[in-house]
Amino acid sequence: MPGKDNKALRFWQLGLFAALLLAWYVLTSPTLLPPLYFEDPHKAAFFFGDPLKVAARIWDWFSSGSIYPHLWVTLVETALAFAIGTILGLVMGLWLARSSTASALLDPYLKALNSMPRVILAPIFAMWFGLDMGSKVALGVTLVFFIVFFNVYQGVREVSHTVLANARMLGANDRQLLRHVYVPSAMSWVFASLHNSVGLAFVGAVVGEYLGSSRGVGYLILQAEGTFDFNAVVAGIVVLTVFALLLDWIVTLAERRLLVWQPRGGETEKI
Repeated sequence: MPGKDNKALRFWQLGLFAALLLAWYVLTSPTLLPPLYFEDPHKAAFFFGDPLKVAARIWDWFSSGSIYPHLWVTLVETALAFAIGTILGLVMGLWLARSSTASALLDPYLKALNSMPRVILAPIFAMWFGLDMGSKVALGVTLVFFIVFFNVYQGVREVSHTVLANARMLGANDRQLLRHVYVPSAMSWVFASLHNSVGLAFVGAVVGEYLGSSRGVGYLILQAEGTFDFNAVVAGIVVLTVFALLLDWIVTLAERRLLVWQPRGGETEKI
């Protein structure tokens, strides 16, 4: 029974999450356990935070509304980087996968750019676009682009030659092949990459805010680090993680709608 299996899985997932929270609370409480790794038991909470204080900080941010301007900036930066990087990766992947000449010409340059630690581009983007939103979006685009590009490129290159030959026999032109064969073939690869790209888009936004900004969740985390407020640092990380999971969930919903034709796991075996 798939429904019962899913409920059991959710139960154990929530149980593991609760166990981790409980372990965090017990290990950082100065009164519940004797000193294990610090002579002063209060140092554990200082270095690892207190889950209750982290939750209180998150509640204070949202109840007072102080986090909304920062959260909005980070989410806009992330969404723009995610959308622009995905579109560029999709277009470039389709083009180069179908153009052997352009692919051979640009291959070493793309591999060189992909092997570059792109986080080091952040100061350059800050000089080019300033410390506003543009530099953060540019950094996020470089992180998202290559993941989408290489997945689309590989997906198009692995289109079955038999399917292409049959489509051409039926009179399909290049435009129809692109729409009905290449793009559907690439879409499963695209969505496989998008789940990773969500987190990298957040990385681009937050790293850019670290290097220089006056707004954003990354800015809040940087300010908390400057005052050794570990609870606020963890609270910022939790907020970013939750919203990254929400964006990933949106990608999953889009994937289910757009790839409705694709058989689910195990369905092909039943046929």
